[in-house]
Amino acid sequence: MNHPNRLRAAIADTGTTPLIGVFDMFSASVAARHYDGMFVSGFGFAASHYGLPDIGFIAWPDLVGFVQRLRQAFPAQHLLVDIDDGYVDPETACHVVRSLEQVGASGVILEDQKRPRRCGHVDGKLILPLEEYLEKLDMVLQARRDMVVVARTDATDEPEILRRAKALAATDCDVVLVDGVRSVDWIRKVRDVIGDKPLLFNQIAGGKSPRLSLPELSELGVDVAIYSTPCLFAAQTAMDEALTGLKRDDGRLPAFTPASVGVADCLALLERNISRHHDREHDRTPVTAG
Repeated sequence: MNHPNRLRAAIADTGTTPLIGVFDMFSASVAARHYDGMFVSGFGFAASHYGLPDIGFIAWPDLVGFVQRLRQAFPAQHLLVDIDDGYVDPETACHVVRSLEQVGASGVILEDQKRPRRCGHVDGKLILPLEEYLEKLDMVLQARRDMVVVARTDATDEPEILRRAKALAATDCDVVLVDGVRSVDWIRKVRDVIGDKPLLFNQIAGGKSPRLSLPELSELGVDVAIYSTPCLFAAQTAMDEALTGLKRDDGRLPAFTPASVGVADCLALLERNISRHHDREHDRTPVTAG
């Protein structure tokens, strides 16, 4: 079974399939110890590769190169990739989708925002006319071979959310995402209006959406959960704390304890990215569904 169809099968299975946001190869190496699926978040990619906010700076060749490296290191992982608005032009969107499929991506998320775009959990988002987005989406669906395509709306007006969700569900997309959905009640409304189409939910620390567990999401009929930024935000916190301590202690490293990460631990993590190709068993307990 190829990568897109493996993800498609996981989505069709019972429970909610979690995909963990990764922002570089090291965060992906940690995530692979715990979960079977990764999400290449635009927020994390813009932050790690450019040091910039998620407002449209990403160059698609950089993204394709990153996904290629991920697939080489993690041959069995689901890889869902955020392609924002498809880089504006429908023809570009199609080219990016074909390129990502060639390097081993499992799926993509295509949003209905227009430039200047924003993170889906902040205010000030602008969206394309529905028909214009549907035309772009249809071109992408025709351009893919097996790629899972998630159709995303960033609508914030409540009647428009439901109108767009229903329209997206009527297409040949595989999954629907309403980003920034603000309540459990609205998850239920979206679930109802899209019928049998799989539903994806995105939650981000400090964002618009409620904090919900995988069992809670499963009860609401959510098929996929993406966690865009726990690795990125944890890295920011940990690095800031480590450097604050280093500065406070006049450059003296903290005492090494059994709970610390040292050279051997780090090398062992990275060496898995080589030995993984030889079908060796590794110490991890993946979480696949709630």
